[in-house]
Amino acid sequence: MREACECNPKVQIEAIEGGALQKLLVILATDQHLAVKKKALFALSSMLRHFPYAQQQFLKLGGLQVLRSLFRQKGMETLYVRVVTLLYDLIMEKMLLEDSQHGDQTEEKIQQYRQVKLVPAVVEQDWCVVVSNLLAMPEHDTREKVLKTVGVLMAFCKERYRGDQALSTTLSLLRSEYEELAAEEQREGDKDGYFQELLGSVNTIIQELR
Repeated sequence: MREACECNPKVQIEAIEGGALQKLLVILATDQHLAVKKKALFALSSMLRHFPYAQQQFLKLGGLQVLRSLFRQKGMETLYVRVVTLLYDLIMEKMLLEDSQHGDQTEEKIQQYRQVKLVPAVVEQDWCVVVSNLLAMPEHDTREKVLKTVGVLMAFCKERYRGDQALSTTLSLLRSEYEELAAEEQREGDKDGYFQELLGSVNTIIQELR
């Protein structure tokens, strides 16, 4: 079903009009086991990616609020990074399409994406801070995804981030940590290593907030 959903627009539209999107949001909004929510989030992500009609319906149904509510539930930490990755992907796919060479098909797609008011909803519901707070998580992989998302949100969240003292402290701590880890990498002969890349992301964000 997931594969059919991802590549067949007719099947995708039928799935949404048949209530599949509502069902997934209900699962995510109600008290279910983590494993069930994980599957629902995976199916939701597949349904939304590269499909502006689904994204529009998702926003109409209060989907962003449902995803935000996961951050207030205990034991859902493993879903946080998946939600952030989904947000990043949805914002990026719209931006990349708008930057691409326009063919007739692309023009039609751009018109469809213009109906999807994702970024205003993200800003209005204060996702700026929901996302940046996750930089305090200990896993480098999580931080990497969050740094990428903060970088994309910067265009819309800059003022919010500038006034966020906790973010400023977190970024300073991350910079110190990654300076040490990157120096260690270089001593081992890895000049463009993983931690050097993360340090670059942290420094770029600090720079933009000045």
